[in-house]
Amino acid sequence: MMRALMRGLRDIAMLGALVLPAMPCAPAAAQTAAATRDDIIAKLDHFETAADIDVPALRQQVLERSRSRSKNEPPPQKRPPIAPDLINLPAFNADIQFDVDTPIVLPESYQTVGRIADALVHASLQPYNFLIVGHIESTGRRESNAILSQRRADAIRDILVNTFKISAKRLQSVGLGEEQLLDPAHPNAPVNNQTQIVLISKVVEQAEPPAHPAPTAAAKKPAKKKH
Repeated sequence: MMRALMRGLRDIAMLGALVLPAMPCAPAAAQTAAATRDDIIAKLDHFETAADIDVPALRQQVLERSRSRSKNEPPPQKRPPIAPDLINLPAFNADIQFDVDTPIVLPESYQTVGRIADALVHASLQPYNFLIVGHIESTGRRESNAILSQRRADAIRDILVNTFKISAKRLQSVGLGEEQLLDPAHPNAPVNNQTQIVLISKVVEQAEPPAHPAPTAAAKKPAKKKH
């Protein structure tokens, strides 16, 4: 009996040794956090055409939908995306950690935000504008999640502008709450808390005015008549 038990334990250990090497070395969140500047550039440097996104209108739409009390409202995993145009745009998903239920970025995530800033000022991304998109997992009150995701997107924008000196004209922010989950099949998964950096358009270059106005031609005096 004891021999059979020991043999069974040995077989389980051997099976575990065979299975473990096939498991992934690190979860997707950890891989995202360790992304380099060049990884971020590679994700974003695929501009094709400008996206026509009315950001203030989208913010209002998110709030209105999050306040829905309809009995026919589908569950989070079956809701249609509120901004489907964003799905096909070049994007980098950043695993930025916040203090619980606040827009306060934890110190360990400033390095990730710094790498994003380094990417945005690189020559290949300098000519473009970006949208910072906040998401959140489907827990708690739906409207509160929409508001918190907006505050977190605003916080990332503020850090990029005020700490890392990225031009404010190149950055907009919107929070989608749980209205467009990154992993709809698993509404409560941590991946749904990631922040997206989305390339949306080219920077419009304004023509510089001439340094000195062109001189106007002097009016010719009428010739005097000879008498």
